[in-house]
Amino acid sequence: SNPQLVWDWYAWRRELVSKAEPNAGHNALARLATLKPGLTLVTQNVDGLHQRAGNAEVVEFHGRIDRDKCFSCGHYPAAPVESEERPPPCPSCDGLLRPDVVWFGESIPADALRTAIDAATHCDLFLSVGTSSLVYPAAGLAQAAAEQGAIIVEINTNPTPLTAKADFPLQGLATYWLPAITAAVELEE
Repeated sequence: SNPQLVWDWYAWRRELVSKAEPNAGHNALARLATLKPGLTLVTQNVDGLHQRAGNAEVVEFHGRIDRDKCFSCGHYPAAPVESEERPPPCPSCDGLLRPDVVWFGESIPADALRTAIDAATHCDLFLSVGTSSLVYPAAGLAQAAAEQGAIIVEINTNPTPLTAKADFPLQGLATYWLPAITAAVELEE
């Protein structure tokens, strides 16, 4: 009901995200992807830090905060639209632009959902990292992997609904566990 307020709030969030740097967990996943070329990285994060850490193939389950799309026609401008208007108009149809993030009540992008489900149902090992395991459809990915025989590793600081079902529930920070797992894979290579 107030597009300018929402746009301004996201502009503030974008500024915060632009100052953030990938952490040891992001960097470890980038390294792991080079060691295990079949790795599919599905993220619920919208900050682009996985890509900034060097992950080339990232399934953006909830979109990306630094990208815009049009409410009306779905167009994705190639670059930020310069305008005094907030939100700026779409260069294709003059509709309102918005951040390309999934809002409550919206569907996950079809390609992201299809890719994530395919990866989960065809993997040998599923890492669930730092998620509450409460919000579907993302919360169902680990279960889908488990039903196909995958080993489930959960990394989280707190217990979740997945913890009791995980083959290896690792309590703690991703910045500790992901570098440790990656180092172990490097020793095996």
